[in-house]
Amino acid sequence: MKKYFLSAVLAIVTLASCSNENTAVNTVESMKTPQMEKFDKAFKSLGDPENRPTEEERKRNTSELSDRRKALLVPSSKELILSTGVTEAELTRKTGNDMSQIIVWATQIYMQKSEEIRKNIKS
Repeated sequence: MKKYFLSAVLAIVTLASCSNENTAVNTVESMKTPQMEKFDKAFKSLGDPENRPTEEERKRNTSELSDRRKALLVPSSKELILSTGVTEAELTRKTGNDMSQIIVWATQIYMQKSEEIRKNIKS
């Protein structure tokens, strides 16, 4: 009898632990701003069949995204940057409308905001 009771308690503790972990993950996702979600979705879209590197792009043997693939990320990147209060003029001035610089800046903002969310959840 004790054996079954201990097994049941262990199962309940395990389920509760997994449940709490999923709640924390869902909270991080639910705390993302719409701009963060769009940016995240744009990055995930790079894995879609129509957005994968072409044979020609693969032959270049570089880790940098092609201009075609960068163009998929730029709109959501700009939106994320502008959501922080940066003006369009400041964005242009700081990046010179260079797609790589825009994407890098947006990635930094995304990582910073994600870290802030994680810290808020922990506290």
